[in-house]
Amino acid sequence: MPNWLAERGIGETRFALIEGGEIVETRVQLDSTVQAGAVIAAKLRQVAKPTIAVAGDTEFMLPRGAPGMSEGATLNIEVTRAAIPGGEPWKRPLAKVTDEALRDARIPDPRPAARDALAAAGWDDLIEQARSGAVQFAGGELRISPTPAMTLIDVDGYLDPDELAVHGATAAAKAIRRLDIGGSIGIDLPTTGSKAARQAAAATIDQFLLQPFERTVVNGFGFIQIVRPRQRASLVELAQDRAPFEARALLRRAAFETAGAKRLVAHPAVIAILQSHANWLDALARQLGGAISLRAEASLPMSGGYAEKP
Repeated sequence: MPNWLAERGIGETRFALIEGGEIVETRVQLDSTVQAGAVIAAKLRQVAKPTIAVAGDTEFMLPRGAPGMSEGATLNIEVTRAAIPGGEPWKRPLAKVTDEALRDARIPDPRPAARDALAAAGWDDLIEQARSGAVQFAGGELRISPTPAMTLIDVDGYLDPDELAVHGATAAAKAIRRLDIGGSIGIDLPTTGSKAARQAAAATIDQFLLQPFERTVVNGFGFIQIVRPRQRASLVELAQDRAPFEARALLRRAAFETAGAKRLVAHPAVIAILQSHANWLDALARQLGGAISLRAEASLPMSGGYAEKP
């Protein structure tokens, strides 16, 4: 039976749906991000398009506007899409005016994991896929690239084009779920002259990608577009904000080290993130029962951080 695991981490909470011992779907909630579904109090900063409300230090765009309200008014808003990493204005979190009472959208108080059940189901491989954008499958590879317009998935490999189209569509549908990719998605399958192969590729997407979503047919050039609800950043988009992503990944690895004092060694950009989040280091110290120190090592790749005894 499918089993969702919840793991309270440092700086983020991770959720993974496990089937047959493997991760088939994920969610990552950043502590610093208000989640879709939450209702919060805000102040209307700007009525003219784009309509903007502010809660704390965060600006929320209101695509439906705020009819009948004036600037400076207080209101409740329901978050419809959490913030997406990146500085572009259109990546602000989205919300709508509501009369509903305030509510939190987070899963209540999951505890830190006592054992690394996510790693046993393939979490580390999943994080590497998010970081690299490369997903291997039998006979080929996906290359996943987030763009301002859509997430593009290129399918390449050495199989016959008809066979590669079907296998690539299957792998893409599974990767979309595992990496929590929403919004507009374009899949570039190999060009095939076989209408039957194109139909089979579309059918396998319908089989492995859960509703709700809409899609086009696979056109003669092998391209298919999918639109899914987008309530938060995908794992691939989170990985684009590289230093914070790697800092949280390092904290997760360190949390499963043996108890006692630890020194975290990492790329200077990762160390800078950790230095700016003293509460993260305090949380790790409490989990491990020892002091946490830091050491910058410029020769390390961003993903190469590790914990050592001081």
